[in-house]
Amino acid sequence: MPFTPGGTDSATDRRDPELRLRTLFDRGTLRLLALRDESGVLPARGTVDGTPAVAFATDATRMGGAIGVAGCRRVVEAIDVAVRERVPVTGLWHSGGARLAEGVGSLDSAGQVFAAMVRASGRIPQISVVLGPAAGSAAYSPALTDLVIMSRGGRLVPSGTATSFADVTTEDEPAALAEARRLIRLLGHQGRLSPSDVRPGGTVGRPLDSFIQEHHYDVRPLIRALLDEPGLESHPRWAPNVVTTLGRLAGRTVGVVASNPEHLNGCLDAAAAEKAARFVRMCDALAVPLLVLVDTPGYLPDREPDAVVRRGAQLLHAFAAAVVPRVTLVTRRAYGGGYLAMNSRALGASTVFAWPAAEVAVLDPGAAVHVLHRRELAAAEPAARDALRERLIRAQVEATGGVQPALEAGVVDAVIQPDETRRRIAEALADAPPARGAHGNIPL
Repeated sequence: MPFTPGGTDSATDRRDPELRLRTLFDRGTLRLLALRDESGVLPARGTVDGTPAVAFATDATRMGGAIGVAGCRRVVEAIDVAVRERVPVTGLWHSGGARLAEGVGSLDSAGQVFAAMVRASGRIPQISVVLGPAAGSAAYSPALTDLVIMSRGGRLVPSGTATSFADVTTEDEPAALAEARRLIRLLGHQGRLSPSDVRPGGTVGRPLDSFIQEHHYDVRPLIRALLDEPGLESHPRWAPNVVTTLGRLAGRTVGVVASNPEHLNGCLDAAAAEKAARFVRMCDALAVPLLVLVDTPGYLPDREPDAVVRRGAQLLHAFAAAVVPRVTLVTRRAYGGGYLAMNSRALGASTVFAWPAAEVAVLDPGAAVHVLHRRELAAAEPAARDALRERLIRAQVEATGGVQPALEAGVVDAVIQPDETRRRIAEALADAPPARGAHGNIPL
């Protein structure tokens, strides 16, 4: 169990780095890696639910948490210890940035922290928790790590709280540290797949396909039903048309990327592509298998077409380069560029499943009819045009829709029933050769 702070409720005590580290680690496991001094940084090791980890905390009780040469050296040493021992490292940030009185030496030391984080990128999980103001190098340092948690009191100076910066935001500091503990467990102790332990259906006592609706619906309840327990969603308020979640399936940590029809009808856009690409790269670098849920009509036209193409290319590259096991499930629609981008067979998916009512096609049937029959529709009487369009759409679906053409073409491996989905996904992930991307996790 984590340490529960007690004693006085003063602001100084709440900002105490040792108290924060004790709250992060299991009770009685904190071991300081250096004596507390004037450096402004306190490094330590301990366990989180038995998972070994390293952490460091800036000392906001001294000079507003500003750090100089000695403090930066401690951050680098903590990261290096974590890399040697192959355990997660967590930074607790509450800092005014570099100590100006130390001049260019302080600036150079901040650069050494950045370099250490980049060296560690993709080798160990790096987590940042922003608990107070984070200025200058104390803002850029978290941005170089894999996942960022920001409490309500945390903010970047001068930009403030940014939804595309923080993966997780919380109401207060205890909640932020609790979320950090969850991430340490998920990434530091990933577990092993055990398909034989998966019970039929979902984990919420209702059929999985009952979460799928004809029009807009939230995909997150389906994700929760597929996972063993509720996962941790990253960037929930940024690009919500794609959901990215870390959780466990059949006892193993997995990453979930899902198009979300509740927003923009599940269409992809530039922000969603960037968000998903960043998450895929992180999972590949940290050996986390991927599950991709697809219900998308494709890409949304954007006011900046170059941004869609550039960031869409990031997502294509992220999936095509990934080597971790990755399974795709088409639940309802997979059309055009959206089908390709969301871990298609062409990009190297380990396995592609589809539910019986799914459709895989070059275009949404309505869009296809508009292209193929535009003259016929234009020539029709206005009063009869809508009925004609509906008839043409039905004919288009009968001719090219459904999942059978994709199955015959080999781009879908199998059509599976919803109640066998968890087991089939777990088996497919277990059957794929385990691998890990040989790259860092650049902040896309």
